[in-house]
Amino acid sequence: MKLLLDSHVLLWWLEANPRLAKEHRALLEHPSHIVYASSVSVAELQIKAALGKLGLPDDPLGVVIAEEGLEEIEFRSDHGDVLRSLPPIHRDPFDRMLIAQALVEDCVLVTSDPAIRQYAVPTV
Repeated sequence: MKLLLDSHVLLWWLEANPRLAKEHRALLEHPSHIVYASSVSVAELQIKAALGKLGLPDDPLGVVIAEEGLEEIEFRSDHGDVLRSLPPIHRDPFDRMLIAQALVEDCVLVTSDPAIRQYAVPTV
């Protein structure tokens, strides 16, 4: 199974935050699953850190993601093309980009955001 982490799930994973459910943690740690972090999430988290809304590790997130054994998905034009066809359910552009990536890359999106579940994208 290919799993794409929503930005908040990525942050919870990196912080070992107990808000990440045990079931989700087990899913992410399963040896046969490929776990992806998106460049979109990196951008969102860095913007929030720059605004003082959250703290992040001092190391670049790309390094931290690699050290955690996660694969990184860059946002590409084919992901952008899918954005156009998404219904305007969710207004957060970062979440809409993650939905598009999950659809194009055939990933299950790991999220706790109920608005994302209204899209035709597989979620956990």
